[in-house]
Parts: sequence; structure tokens; C-alpha cells
Amino acid sequence: MPRFMGFVKMEEGSGAPPQALIDAMDTYIGEQAAKGVFLDGGGLYGTEDAVNFVVRQGETSRVDGPYAEAKEVVGGFAIMQFDTLEDAIVGQQEFADLHAKYWPECSMVATLRQISEAPPEAADA
Repeated sequence: MPRFMGFVKMEEGSGAPPQALIDAMDTYIGEQAAKGVFLDGGGLYGTEDAVNFVVRQGETSRVDGPYAEAKEVVGGFAIMQFDTLEDAIVGQQEFADLHAKYWPECSMVATLRQISEAPPEAADA
């Protein structure tokens, strides 16, 4: 069964979601978990404690947050499994719709990506 990762991107410092959204999400995630769709997920803290390791031209450098240049940051994630891509798309839209209904003043992007089950091909193969 294909697995997918959903991301929520929004402006840093958007504030806490309203309790109505938290309650709706708890219900929705509980239903999805009971069906075996929702596998894992959660919200993320802000970038003030984030650490990035940047690789450029064979060198690795560490960059600590916060990141003033960041317009939108990933605020949460979910790992889910669906029978089909179409089912996954429907599920991600339901998730986004909950935000539109219960937190209409929030601007966010809900992104869905399929998780690769095969190792990546080597670039020099």
C-alpha cells in the first residue's frame, strides 16, 4: 500500500490554532488512524530551535535558527497510507478543508508527496 507524507507550510508566528480546529483534527486523525490510514504525524516547533546542515561544493556547515529570511516554514507533518494516489489526494484535501473551516484567517499550504519505496538511482550509474 503506497505511503504518503503530508506537510503543512505556513508563515512563522501565525499563532496557535483555535480550539475548534484542534478538536476537529483530533476527531479526523482518530478516524483516519482507526482505518489504518494515519500512521504518524505531529506539529513542529518554530524555527528558533531549528538546525540546518547545508552541503555546498563538498563542504558541510551548520546553520542554527531562527531564519529571518524564511517566509513559510513546515509547521507539521503526517505519514499516511492509502490504496491509491486519488484516495491520498482526497484525504489531503479533507485535511486542508478542516483548516479552511475552523481557522479561516490562516494562510497555509497543505502539500502531499508520495514516499519512495525504492532506493534512489545513483547519479553516475
